[in-house]
Amino acid sequence: MQNENIEIVVIEDEEDILELIEYHLSKEGYRVTGFLSTENVEQFLEEENPSLMLVDRNLPGMEGSRFIAYLREEGYNIPVIFLTAKDHESDLEEGFAAGGDDYMHKPFSPKELTLRVKALLRRSGVLMKQARIKHKVLMIDLVEKKLYIEQEMVSLTNLEFNLLHTFMTYIDTALTRDFLRDEVWGSDNEGVNDNAVNVAINRLKNKIDPQNEQNYFHPVWGVGYKFS
Repeated sequence: MQNENIEIVVIEDEEDILELIEYHLSKEGYRVTGFLSTENVEQFLEEENPSLMLVDRNLPGMEGSRFIAYLREEGYNIPVIFLTAKDHESDLEEGFAAGGDDYMHKPFSPKELTLRVKALLRRSGVLMKQARIKHKVLMIDLVEKKLYIEQEMVSLTNLEFNLLHTFMTYIDTALTRDFLRDEVWGSDNEGVNDNAVNVAINRLKNKIDPQNEQNYFHPVWGVGYKFS
């Protein structure tokens, strides 16, 4: 399913509500892990990398916003939606100050749940990984890692795809070769000199615009390249 690579953690001490949330999120294709308290959650986060957390404020042991404030201090920046029956402004302010990103007031509908989850995933950039990006006659599918030119699939290597994705993310922006090395080659960029970057760009250009009809690539003197 479309959302199967997105994992969501739910911390809710009322078992029937937890099961209901798990059911509706699973129906949307998300992978869901539920906890009835904050116990063992931090250990789980050390081993997994969830995209979102739904956290009840009224939890046994450690109150939900205190737990999130603790996680923020520990360096976790996972987006959080608080679930709460508290609706006073001071309660909302306290939750946001602790590191919450959104609120859902109990009782809430399954539709509101899925819409708020999707909205926060979009704002946090998670759903960008599942998007298609279009520019002129190009369309890249980030899930399938495929390029289509006027609806015809064009074969790219992983390196070429990552290079094109980077350029299409930063349209009309001058990108340095150092930036491209970090973004495209990542930790394997040792030994990748300026000439290697130029060669990779030329190979990509020859695949996506061999006659230079679209005029995608523009050298920027003393900087690098711009894609437009």
